[in-house]
Amino acid sequence: MKIWLGDTMTGLRASYLRELRAYFATPLAYVFIAIFLMMLGFFTWEASRFFDTGAADLQPFFYWHPWLFMIFLPALSMRLWADEGADGTAELLLSLPMTITGLATGKLLAAWTVAGLSLVFTFPMWITVNYLGSPDNASILLTYAMSLVMAGAYLSIGAAVSALVNSQVLAYIIGVVIAFIFTAAGWPMVTGAVAGLLGAGVGDLVAQFSFLTHFETAERGVLEFRSFLFFIGFVAMWLALNVIWVSQRRSAAR
Repeated sequence: MKIWLGDTMTGLRASYLRELRAYFATPLAYVFIAIFLMMLGFFTWEASRFFDTGAADLQPFFYWHPWLFMIFLPALSMRLWADEGADGTAELLLSLPMTITGLATGKLLAAWTVAGLSLVFTFPMWITVNYLGSPDNASILLTYAMSLVMAGAYLSIGAAVSALVNSQVLAYIIGVVIAFIFTAAGWPMVTGAVAGLLGAGVGDLVAQFSFLTHFETAERGVLEFRSFLFFIGFVAMWLALNVIWVSQRRSAAR
Protein backbone atom coordinates (compact mmCIF):
# COMPACT_ATOMS: atom_id res chain seq x y z
CA MET A 1 0.00 0.00 0.00
CA LYS A 2 2.80 2.41 0.91
CA ILE A 3 4.61 1.67 -2.36
CA TRP A 4 1.38 2.14 -4.35
CA LEU A 5 0.68 5.45 -2.63
CA GLY A 6 4.24 6.63 -3.30
CA ASP A 7 4.03 5.69 -6.98
CA THR A 8 0.64 7.38 -7.20
CA MET A 9 1.90 10.67 -5.73
CA THR A 10 5.00 10.55 -7.94
CA GLY A 11 2.84 10.02 -11.03
CA LEU A 12 0.40 12.73 -9.95
CA ARG A 13 3.11 15.34 -9.47
CA ALA A 14 4.99 14.45 -12.67
CA SER A 15 1.82 14.31 -14.74
CA TYR A 16 0.44 17.54 -13.28
CA LEU A 17 3.61 19.55 -13.95
CA ARG A 18 4.03 18.05 -17.42
CA GLU A 19 0.48 18.89 -18.48
CA LEU A 20 0.55 22.34 -16.93
CA ARG A 21 3.74 23.17 -18.84
CA ALA A 22 2.17 21.79 -22.01
CA TYR A 23 -0.85 24.09 -21.61
CA PHE A 24 1.27 27.24 -21.26
CA ALA A 25 4.07 26.24 -23.62
CA THR A 26 1.56 26.53 -26.48
CA PRO A 27 -1.12 29.17 -27.12
CA LEU A 28 -3.81 26.74 -25.92
CA ALA A 29 -4.24 28.02 -22.36
CA TYR A 30 -3.96 31.68 -23.37
CA VAL A 31 -6.46 31.32 -26.21
CA PHE A 32 -8.85 29.34 -24.03
CA ILE A 33 -8.77 31.89 -21.22
CA ALA A 34 -9.16 34.84 -23.59
CA ILE A 35 -12.11 33.39 -25.52
CA PHE A 36 -13.80 32.12 -22.38
CA LEU A 37 -13.58 35.53 -20.72
CA MET A 38 -14.85 37.32 -23.84
CA MET A 39 -17.85 34.99 -24.18
CA LEU A 40 -18.65 35.12 -20.48
CA GLY A 41 -18.41 38.91 -20.55
CA PHE A 42 -20.68 39.12 -23.60
CA PHE A 43 -23.37 36.93 -22.10
CA THR A 44 -23.19 38.72 -18.75
CA TRP A 45 -23.19 42.31 -19.94
CA GLU A 46 -25.10 42.04 -23.22
CA ALA A 47 -27.27 38.90 -23.34
CA SER A 48 -28.35 39.25 -19.71
CA ARG A 49 -28.44 43.06 -19.97
CA PHE A 50 -26.66 43.31 -16.62
CA PHE A 51 -26.96 47.08 -16.20
CA ASP A 52 -30.71 46.98 -16.88
CA THR A 53 -31.41 44.68 -13.94
CA GLY A 54 -30.75 47.41 -11.40
CA ALA A 55 -29.33 44.84 -8.96
CA ALA A 56 -25.76 44.75 -7.66
CA ASP A 57 -25.21 41.00 -7.76
CA LEU A 58 -23.58 38.45 -10.04
CA GLN A 59 -26.61 36.24 -10.71
CA PRO A 60 -26.60 37.09 -14.46
CA PHE A 61 -22.89 36.22 -14.49
CA PHE A 62 -23.18 32.85 -12.75
CA TYR A 63 -26.27 31.87 -14.75
CA TRP A 64 -24.14 31.23 -17.84
CA HIS A 65 -21.41 29.18 -16.17
CA PRO A 66 -22.91 25.70 -16.75
CA TRP A 67 -23.71 26.41 -20.39
CA LEU A 68 -20.31 27.89 -21.21
CA PHE A 69 -18.50 25.18 -19.25
CA MET A 70 -20.41 22.62 -21.31
CA ILE A 71 -18.90 24.04 -24.52
CA PHE A 72 -15.44 25.19 -23.44
CA LEU A 73 -14.20 22.73 -20.84
CA PRO A 74 -14.35 19.61 -23.06
CA ALA A 75 -12.07 21.58 -25.42
CA LEU A 76 -9.61 22.00 -22.56
CA SER A 77 -9.58 18.32 -21.61
CA MET A 78 -9.98 16.64 -25.00
CA ARG A 79 -6.21 16.49 -25.54
CA LEU A 80 -5.22 14.94 -22.21
CA TRP A 81 -5.08 11.34 -23.42
CA ALA A 82 -6.04 11.57 -27.09
CA ASP A 83 -2.98 13.75 -27.61
CA GLU A 84 -0.75 11.02 -26.18
CA GLY A 85 -2.10 8.51 -28.67
CA ALA A 86 -1.72 10.87 -31.62
CA ASP A 87 1.88 11.74 -30.67
CA GLY A 88 2.79 8.13 -29.99
CA THR A 89 3.87 8.90 -26.42
CA ALA A 90 1.16 6.88 -24.69
CA GLU A 91 3.16 3.66 -24.69
CA LEU A 92 6.19 5.38 -23.17
CA LEU A 93 4.11 7.19 -20.55
CA LEU A 94 2.25 4.07 -19.51
CA SER A 95 5.48 2.08 -19.20
CA LEU A 96 6.84 4.38 -16.49
CA PRO A 97 6.86 3.14 -12.86
CA MET A 98 3.86 5.24 -11.91
CA THR A 99 0.26 4.29 -11.22
CA ILE A 100 -2.39 5.12 -13.78
CA THR A 101 -4.44 6.68 -10.97
CA GLY A 102 -1.66 9.17 -10.32
CA LEU A 103 -1.18 9.96 -14.01
CA ALA A 104 -4.91 10.45 -14.63
CA THR A 105 -5.38 12.57 -11.51
CA GLY A 106 -2.41 14.78 -12.39
CA LYS A 107 -3.74 15.39 -15.90
CA LEU A 108 -7.18 16.27 -14.59
CA LEU A 109 -5.78 18.64 -11.94
CA ALA A 110 -3.68 20.44 -14.57
CA ALA A 111 -6.77 21.15 -16.68
CA TRP A 112 -8.68 22.09 -13.50
CA THR A 113 -5.93 24.60 -12.65
CA VAL A 114 -6.32 26.33 -16.02
CA ALA A 115 -10.10 26.46 -15.53
CA GLY A 116 -9.60 27.89 -12.04
CA LEU A 117 -7.25 30.53 -13.41
CA SER A 118 -9.97 31.53 -15.88
CA LEU A 119 -12.35 32.10 -12.96
CA VAL A 120 -9.72 34.16 -11.13
CA PHE A 121 -9.56 36.51 -14.11
CA THR A 122 -13.30 37.20 -13.74
CA PHE A 123 -12.76 38.83 -10.33
CA PRO A 124 -13.02 42.35 -11.84
CA MET A 125 -16.73 41.61 -12.26
CA TRP A 126 -16.94 40.98 -8.52
CA ILE A 127 -15.16 44.29 -7.89
CA THR A 128 -17.60 46.02 -10.26
CA VAL A 129 -20.73 44.93 -8.39
CA ASN A 130 -19.15 46.06 -5.11
CA TYR A 131 -18.52 49.45 -6.69
CA LEU A 132 -22.15 49.63 -7.90
CA GLY A 133 -23.75 48.52 -4.65
CA SER A 134 -23.55 46.25 -1.62
CA PRO A 135 -23.79 42.65 -2.81
CA ASP A 136 -23.78 39.58 -0.57
CA ASN A 137 -20.08 38.78 -0.91
CA ALA A 138 -20.33 35.59 1.12
CA SER A 139 -22.92 34.30 -1.34
CA ILE A 140 -20.73 35.29 -4.30
CA LEU A 141 -17.72 33.51 -2.79
CA LEU A 142 -19.83 30.39 -2.24
CA THR A 143 -21.02 30.43 -5.85
CA TYR A 144 -17.47 30.88 -7.13
CA ALA A 145 -16.39 27.86 -5.08
CA MET A 146 -19.26 25.74 -6.38
CA SER A 147 -18.52 26.88 -9.93
CA LEU A 148 -14.93 25.70 -9.56
CA VAL A 149 -16.07 22.30 -8.28
CA MET A 150 -18.59 22.07 -11.12
CA ALA A 151 -15.81 22.87 -13.61
CA GLY A 152 -13.99 19.79 -12.36
CA ALA A 153 -17.05 17.68 -13.14
CA TYR A 154 -17.15 18.92 -16.73
CA LEU A 155 -13.41 18.39 -17.12
CA SER A 156 -13.60 14.86 -15.72
CA ILE A 157 -16.02 13.92 -18.52
CA GLY A 158 -13.69 15.23 -21.22
CA ALA A 159 -10.62 13.62 -19.66
CA ALA A 160 -12.28 10.21 -19.44
CA VAL A 161 -13.59 10.36 -23.01
CA SER A 162 -10.13 11.43 -24.14
CA ALA A 163 -8.81 8.15 -22.73
CA LEU A 164 -11.44 6.21 -24.67
CA VAL A 165 -10.80 7.58 -28.18
CA ASN A 166 -7.65 8.61 -30.02
CA SER A 167 -9.14 11.58 -31.87
CA GLN A 168 -9.25 14.95 -30.12
CA VAL A 169 -12.16 16.07 -32.30
CA LEU A 170 -14.17 12.95 -31.50
CA ALA A 171 -13.29 13.29 -27.82
CA TYR A 172 -14.56 16.87 -27.87
CA ILE A 173 -17.84 16.01 -29.60
CA ILE A 174 -18.60 13.09 -27.31
CA GLY A 175 -17.60 15.16 -24.28
CA VAL A 176 -19.95 17.99 -25.25
CA VAL A 177 -22.84 15.59 -25.86
CA ILE A 178 -22.42 13.93 -22.46
CA ALA A 179 -21.98 17.32 -20.76
CA PHE A 180 -25.14 18.58 -22.47
CA ILE A 181 -27.13 15.61 -21.17
CA PHE A 182 -26.03 16.22 -17.58
CA THR A 183 -26.67 19.95 -17.96
CA ALA A 184 -30.01 19.94 -19.77
CA ALA A 185 -31.45 17.26 -17.47
CA GLY A 186 -32.33 20.05 -15.05
CA TRP A 187 -33.68 22.46 -17.65
CA PRO A 188 -37.38 23.18 -16.91
CA MET A 189 -38.30 22.34 -20.52
CA VAL A 190 -36.70 18.90 -20.17
CA THR A 191 -37.97 18.11 -16.67
CA GLY A 192 -41.45 19.22 -17.70
CA ALA A 193 -41.40 16.94 -20.75
CA VAL A 194 -40.15 13.97 -18.71
CA ALA A 195 -42.73 14.62 -16.00
CA GLY A 196 -45.49 14.78 -18.62
CA LEU A 197 -44.44 11.45 -20.14
CA LEU A 198 -43.34 9.43 -17.11
CA GLY A 199 -44.71 11.29 -14.12
CA ALA A 200 -43.55 14.03 -11.77
CA GLY A 201 -41.47 11.62 -9.68
CA VAL A 202 -39.37 10.58 -12.65
CA GLY A 203 -39.01 14.20 -13.72
CA ASP A 204 -37.67 15.12 -10.28
CA LEU A 205 -35.32 12.12 -10.31
CA VAL A 206 -33.85 13.12 -13.68
CA ALA A 207 -33.37 16.68 -12.45
CA GLN A 208 -31.29 15.43 -9.51
CA PHE A 209 -28.61 14.28 -11.95
CA SER A 210 -28.34 17.70 -13.56
CA PHE A 211 -25.52 20.16 -12.95
CA LEU A 212 -28.08 22.98 -13.22
CA THR A 213 -30.09 21.66 -10.29
CA HIS A 214 -27.12 21.50 -7.95
CA PHE A 215 -25.53 24.75 -9.11
CA GLU A 216 -28.74 26.76 -8.81
CA THR A 217 -28.79 26.25 -5.05
CA ALA A 218 -25.40 27.96 -4.81
CA GLU A 219 -26.62 30.75 -7.11
CA ARG A 220 -29.31 31.48 -4.52
CA GLY A 221 -26.63 31.70 -1.84
CA VAL A 222 -27.61 28.42 -0.22
CA LEU A 223 -24.88 25.96 0.72
CA GLU A 224 -26.19 22.43 0.24
CA PHE A 225 -23.55 19.90 1.17
CA ARG A 226 -25.25 17.29 -1.01
CA SER A 227 -24.63 19.46 -4.08
CA PHE A 228 -20.95 19.68 -3.21
CA LEU A 229 -20.84 15.91 -2.70
CA PHE A 230 -22.66 15.40 -6.01
CA PHE A 231 -19.95 17.21 -7.96
CA ILE A 232 -17.09 15.58 -6.04
CA GLY A 233 -18.68 12.16 -6.50
CA PHE A 234 -19.19 12.87 -10.19
CA VAL A 235 -15.51 13.74 -10.58
CA ALA A 236 -14.51 10.56 -8.73
CA MET A 237 -16.78 8.42 -10.91
CA TRP A 238 -15.41 9.75 -14.20
CA LEU A 239 -11.85 9.65 -12.88
CA ALA A 240 -12.40 5.96 -12.10
CA LEU A 241 -13.67 5.41 -15.66
CA ASN A 242 -10.60 7.29 -16.90
CA VAL A 243 -8.32 4.91 -15.00
CA ILE A 244 -10.21 1.85 -16.26
CA TRP A 245 -10.05 2.93 -19.90
CA VAL A 246 -6.37 3.83 -19.71
CA SER A 247 -5.67 0.50 -18.00
CA GLN A 248 -7.38 -1.27 -20.89
CA ARG A 249 -5.22 0.70 -23.31
CA ARG A 250 -2.10 -0.37 -21.41
CA SER A 251 -3.19 -4.02 -21.43
CA ALA A 252 -3.92 -3.89 -25.17
CA ALA A 253 -0.46 -2.40 -25.86
CA ARG A 254 1.30 -5.29 -24.14
